[in-house]
Amino acid sequence: MITVLSCIIIFLLICIIYQNQSNHGRKKNLAYIANKLKEINSAQSSERILLVTDDKQLIEMLDYLNQIVDGYQENVRHYKEMKVSMKRMLANVSHDLKTPLTVIAGYIEMLQNQPKLHEQERIRLLQQVHSKTLELITLMNTFFDLAKLESGDKDIPLEKVNLTEICKNNILLFYEWIQNKGFEVVIEIPEKPVFALGNEEALNRVLNNLISNGLRYGDDGKMIGLKVFYDETRVYVEVFDKGKGMNETEQERVFERMFTLEESRNKAFQGSGLGLTITKRLVEEMQGDISIQSIPFEKTSFTFSLKHFNK
Repeated sequence: MITVLSCIIIFLLICIIYQNQSNHGRKKNLAYIANKLKEINSAQSSERILLVTDDKQLIEMLDYLNQIVDGYQENVRHYKEMKVSMKRMLANVSHDLKTPLTVIAGYIEMLQNQPKLHEQERIRLLQQVHSKTLELITLMNTFFDLAKLESGDKDIPLEKVNLTEICKNNILLFYEWIQNKGFEVVIEIPEKPVFALGNEEALNRVLNNLISNGLRYGDDGKMIGLKVFYDETRVYVEVFDKGKGMNETEQERVFERMFTLEESRNKAFQGSGLGLTITKRLVEEMQGDISIQSIPFEKTSFTFSLKHFNK
């Protein structure tokens, strides 16, 4: 009896000692985790919390903490990118607004300082003022449209739309421009109607942006293409050209606010740098996605997809 009692006492003592050691080890690990979190927060590093332990509860907690840390670091990265993007956007907006305003001011000054100007020259200058004013209004409307899209204030109701008909109508709008530029046109649109879940107004703008983009930047290749294809669940629209294309860095950034290729800052490639950003937002609002693939002087294509409405 005394032997059994002694064994029980010894066992209890071992349990107490083990528990104390475990508690001490857990406190040490918790202190390490707390310090590591402070370091990550202060340095805003991409480091994760690593700890060797057999404690299942600590392992589970570390898993959740690392998920939170990853989310926090992603938000920090996104914030930094947004900050840089906003600075770039403000600089480009200033540039894009300043140019037409400067031209308008110059023409008005000429009209004011030369009252005896020949009638034909006066009419020409007034036409230029009118043209630049419309350009300025279009630019401002573009800024407002993007702001509405990103704030969720723009209502884009979705319904069954005839995508083949919309694509045909939009390529026809550019017929004169295509003829004047001497472009080859490649059109692959099914004869029978293909329906998708979308919004006709938004699709008109998306296609207008993509086709005009292909005509501007694909000028070297003298070809513009429009293709519609589908599977059981998705409908795809591809707009492509054979121009100089884009490198990998440009492809990654092409949907950013105010991103433009170098050529877009000269007269032949004039643009606000918001067209493709708005295009992407509109496609996303229609529950779709858009991507780009580019091989210079071979094929540069923008492809967006929407839900196939095949009921």
